[in-house]
Amino acid sequence: MPDFDLAVVGAGAAGLSVTAVAAQLGLRVALIERGRMGGDCLNTGCVPSKALLAAAHAAGAARAASPLGVLLPEPHIDWAAVRAHVAGAIAAIAPNDSAERFTRLGAEVIAGEARFAGPDTLAIGARRLSARRIVLAVGGRAAIPPIPGLAEVPFLTNETMFSLAEPPAHLLIIGGGPIGLEMAQAHAALGAKVSVVEAAAIAGREDAELAAGLRAVLLAQGIALHEHARIDRVQPGPEIVLADGTRLGGSHLLVATGRRPNLEGLDLEQGGVRAGPRGIATDAGLRSLTNRRVFAAGDVADPAGIGPRFFTHVGGYHAGIIIRRALFRLPARLDYRALPRVTYTDPELAQVGLTEAEASGAGLRVEIRHAALAENDRAIAEGRREGMVKLVVTPRGRVLGAGILAPHAGEMIGFWALAIAQRVKLGAIAGMILPYPTRSETGKRAAASHFAPRLFAAGPRRLARLLARLP
Repeated sequence: MPDFDLAVVGAGAAGLSVTAVAAQLGLRVALIERGRMGGDCLNTGCVPSKALLAAAHAAGAARAASPLGVLLPEPHIDWAAVRAHVAGAIAAIAPNDSAERFTRLGAEVIAGEARFAGPDTLAIGARRLSARRIVLAVGGRAAIPPIPGLAEVPFLTNETMFSLAEPPAHLLIIGGGPIGLEMAQAHAALGAKVSVVEAAAIAGREDAELAAGLRAVLLAQGIALHEHARIDRVQPGPEIVLADGTRLGGSHLLVATGRRPNLEGLDLEQGGVRAGPRGIATDAGLRSLTNRRVFAAGDVADPAGIGPRFFTHVGGYHAGIIIRRALFRLPARLDYRALPRVTYTDPELAQVGLTEAEASGAGLRVEIRHAALAENDRAIAEGRREGMVKLVVTPRGRVLGAGILAPHAGEMIGFWALAIAQRVKLGAIAGMILPYPTRSETGKRAAASHFAPRLFAAGPRRLARLLARLP
């Protein structure tokens, strides 16, 4: 008889979700964490970054109030108070992820670093424990690119930047993805000069048309964007030297070039678990391909060779699949067709499903439908007219992808994720009754535009004129 029914390694989003369900079902569960409970999201990722962005957006709103007739002085940024707000947000959420809570649920919480001592056995220091099923949910960390000189220069990552005692005067950012752009806008709004260096285009994973709208906003806010730029070296200062000879000097350097899975120290070979640079090799149901007792979730999972998705909500999604498979022995497999993602700038850039470029690259026959927020009454009333809703649809009206650039776009994208997952037709969306005035009407307008050419074609026009003559 194994010591535990389930051993979960990692107390981040995925690990905590699996543990909570298994413990409340009455299973014998061990939860092992070598660092802080809550993982990256609570301590160095989603929560502190969004708390910092909230302060930045408040400062930005004060600066943008004058067109509405509200005249305010330039905001004074109290960095200590901003840091206190960030710490307060973490502290308020921490009890939900605490060892005490999971102990009360019935799990045994073990502090320490776990490694395999056999296919069904983990070692934590001098302790050995066996488990019927093992879930690896150990998360990821910042990927550091092999740039000459970078290792000799102090730099920040998401794990260290929220502990700065003083605000940066000039923040240099390597990487123009979600983390880089969010931190660029946050620090610019809080008074720093910001320069972003990106090897390709900023927001390169997102729809190019929506990314162009975000680019215009960032440039208008004074953020220097160096796109399609190759870095020759980094040197003390810090200073970034580009291949064309351009030199960018600043007070602080942030590296935001993606993430990599935490695989070191697990002794996966001892457990018979195969892994590669992208994570632990699993099937589409997140079970290890080489050890059927083991499942992987979150940043360390490389399911069916499609690679990891470094999002907290993916960790929660993975947890649901593992609960069905490992605890209830039910069939379950990943489906990323309706996986949403958001860059939490202001305006936010949200995407779900295929972009126009992805659909074209896949050889699909699609139609593109737009609606601009400039024509939305709520956006006009609030003086925030930037952005659009863009839909990728089949000729028969099925939604394959949706992108939104708008304030609070992350709150709007969930509907489109449901539309893709449940194959909701555009006709149903165009016929919805939505409250007025809301920005969500922009999505309905985009859906309705799919039918406008057919509605106003010659045939329906002739029919309408004929019917108009009837008594």
